[in-house]
Amino acid sequence: MAPRRLHSWRAELLAKSRQASLLAVQVFNNPLIQFKSESFIVLMVIAWTYLLHAYYRQKRIDYRYYDQKPKRRRFHKTKYGAYKYWELERCLNDPACPLDKDVSNNLRFLIGLRHEIEHQMTLNLDNWLSGRYQACALNFNAYIKSLFGERWGLDEQLTYSLQFIELSQDQVEGIPTNEDVPSRLRAYIAEFDNGLSNEEYASPRFSYRLLFTKKTANRKGQADHVIEFIDPNSDVAKEMDKQYQVLKEVERPKYLLKHILAKTKEEGFPGFNQHHHTQLWKALDAKNPAKGYGVPVGDTWYWYDRWVEEVREHCRTSANIYRIPHGGTALTKGDSG
Repeated sequence: MAPRRLHSWRAELLAKSRQASLLAVQVFNNPLIQFKSESFIVLMVIAWTYLLHAYYRQKRIDYRYYDQKPKRRRFHKTKYGAYKYWELERCLNDPACPLDKDVSNNLRFLIGLRHEIEHQMTLNLDNWLSGRYQACALNFNAYIKSLFGERWGLDEQLTYSLQFIELSQDQVEGIPTNEDVPSRLRAYIAEFDNGLSNEEYASPRFSYRLLFTKKTANRKGQADHVIEFIDPNSDVAKEMDKQYQVLKEVERPKYLLKHILAKTKEEGFPGFNQHHHTQLWKALDAKNPAKGYGVPVGDTWYWYDRWVEEVREHCRTSANIYRIPHGGTALTKGDSG
């Protein structure tokens, strides 16, 4: 039997990749299915894996596992003799990977999340992390077109999903309570987000966020589109931004004590240490959830930007103390960030 041609292999991989991504979105949008997040992630991981396999095949990069022996390669195989191909994470780690860092961050997050939720149903993740799922789908469509041509795009297959109910504020914000999501998942999400820079975290390729507002039409034909985009620099957009910042609680950056101390040191306050931090949060009752300075995730406390600014202001007003490094008061047992 003649070996299959490069083009036929690539076309088959792309066809399967495309079908897996379409199925992922269809499952997620199906109102009769509750296993949404789990199904979406598994199918999109398959879609991206096939997409990158097609890319590596096109570039003639061998994406099989093997050991390099003195005279030849020894390929890894399954029990029944099939080659072992790279999984998605290995594809992302290869120097030839064509994906940008923000798209890779999105996929690495979903891979880690898949490990945490495997074989379990976690309903509240569907709304809470929908921005990251949306980014994953948009990223896929953008890359399959840029790498292999417009004809592979999914633009014409998918459209806006109709709703049976009005979007409430909670639905738009997608805020679950701490009790709604298992602590181990909250810990994973917080730890992953903490490892990103502010620019990476805010990237729409990592998590795609939209601001919705009702539109009242003054004339016939004005409100035919469910979603309408406006110039982000317009007065309307700026006013919406101001209102949204008051309400926004979605996926805020979170910091551990070590990150806060690193920031104070970078800003010229090396004398501010863990003991001073403990004194400050106790004095301000900052771990009271009602204050909005942070949130407990499992057994770990994470601080929001609002607390970072509070610490920054405290250091500025006491600059004469914290500008010069010193030992400070010795930590007592039980002191924590």
